[in-house]
Amino acid sequence: MKYILVTGGVISGIGKGIIASSIGTILKSCGLRVTAIKIDPYINIDAGTFSPYEHGEVFVLNDGGEVDLDLGNYERFLDINLYKDNNITTGKIYQHVINKERHGDYLGKTVQVVPHITDAVQEWVMNQAKVPVDDDRREPQICLGGTIGDIEGMPFVEAFRQFQFKAKRENFCNIHVSLVPQPNATGEQKTKPTQNSVRALRGLGLSPDLIVCRSAKPIEMAVKEKISMFCHVEPEQVIFIHDVSSTYRVPILLEEQGIIKYFKQRLNLPIDDQPSDLLMKWKKMACRYERLLKVCSIALVGKYTKLSDCYASVFKALEHSALAINYKLDLTYIDSTELEHSTEVQNSVKYHQAWHKLCKADGILVPGGFGIRGTEGKLQAISWARTKKKPFLGVCLGMQLAVVEFARNCLNWKDANSTEFDPDTKTPVVIDMPEHNPGDMGGTMRLGKRRTVFKTENSVLRKLYGDEMFVEERHRHRYEVNPELTHCFEEKGLKFVGHDTEGNRMEIIELENHPYFVGVQFHPEFSSRPMKPSPPYLGLLLAATGTLSAYLQRGCKLSP
Repeated sequence: MKYILVTGGVISGIGKGIIASSIGTILKSCGLRVTAIKIDPYINIDAGTFSPYEHGEVFVLNDGGEVDLDLGNYERFLDINLYKDNNITTGKIYQHVINKERHGDYLGKTVQVVPHITDAVQEWVMNQAKVPVDDDRREPQICLGGTIGDIEGMPFVEAFRQFQFKAKRENFCNIHVSLVPQPNATGEQKTKPTQNSVRALRGLGLSPDLIVCRSAKPIEMAVKEKISMFCHVEPEQVIFIHDVSSTYRVPILLEEQGIIKYFKQRLNLPIDDQPSDLLMKWKKMACRYERLLKVCSIALVGKYTKLSDCYASVFKALEHSALAINYKLDLTYIDSTELEHSTEVQNSVKYHQAWHKLCKADGILVPGGFGIRGTEGKLQAISWARTKKKPFLGVCLGMQLAVVEFARNCLNWKDANSTEFDPDTKTPVVIDMPEHNPGDMGGTMRLGKRRTVFKTENSVLRKLYGDEMFVEERHRHRYEVNPELTHCFEEKGLKFVGHDTEGNRMEIIELENHPYFVGVQFHPEFSSRPMKPSPPYLGLLLAATGTLSAYLQRGCKLSP
């Protein structure tokens, strides 16, 4: 097993996840089996109870793990399926060690950060690195991992300082991602932050083998030589990644700077110097992305719109689908509270601007979320999509609100609501699932990959999924459509075309006589891949561009 540790310096959010994913993509294109581990220093057991404004979206894995969004990048780039233990947190490690201490495993010894916590980190990494993540179920050959260098991450840094000797030099490589800022006052690219960052890392006992420099613009050769000289590495060990038009371009930039040849020599890898067809496909995809001329605009109506990372997987799923049909995605984020009447009273300009954005979009998407704030605005957007025949996709809460909107405006149940927002509603069209609501918040929802069975052949989504009898997608919810009331909706044209294996939980809705009005209880965005777009999102883009009917007539084959 070869281990590649990716550390970050100067600032957080510098792109460790994308760079680690891109390196994994390159190594996978060389025929190697790659897995990935993300290390987060927070004391939370997992990311499940975070506000999206804390760390971005919560990514859900097949096994129900609620993890950092970087694992989503790993899955999308490497086309693998990870597990919750691929996300290590300080909370998990300490819980593991404390449980062992309570069990008496340490035989009366004083339990300390060194060696007990650091040993637990190393043991966890070595065990999880062996778990197969590809469809062929073979043990990985390369394990990519990421940690950081701030004070709460120190036990992890110390663990890897020890681990580099345990794994041996030919099996361990450290990549340090740093920032080369360019102040507007001088326009000169500054190397001092990188020098200080590398010096601090060396002081902790880790010497970077590769220094990846992030910058706004391409870095000049003189800067590369300066970093090489002051950071004690060869010039070819300094890699530049400037801001690019799309993340698809990052693996290509790395490959162009000789990273395959370096890894072959440094880790003694049994690979050719040239990548296989996989990286050629990435090159073609990146070039195609940059040449797109036709634009499709989608309005995302949500409550966490101030930070794009809150909907990272949704954005990627839309982007994958747009690229598949040769359109450039124009995604507009609309804060759902700005569509509400209260905003019209308080700030009419903001209200009308939000509605203007919604009205000019080609399609409307209402993603998942929790809590009552902004729900009335989402209901207004759904009503607009339904009545004006705008292509619409509702995901998780988006589907539940589509049911509430239909009940209020088509069934004339004016007090229809979800028990999440009004526990005492007289018409509960969306109800909680008692077995998934035991009192604790963390890890108690209906999580992970579940099967959804189509109950009719007359379904747009079934055709988009290749006319399969069932699909398996990832879930993350605590509430469901009330199954006792579904017949009332179906009589009026809102069809529940998919349900769980027992037939009790409603999973997919479709509205008759509408170009594309679809709601799904699951989160299809978590399974979307750059070369395998998610069918519900693909359907939204096809309908928004007016090409859905032609696509279905071709037997769900994309035009060349």
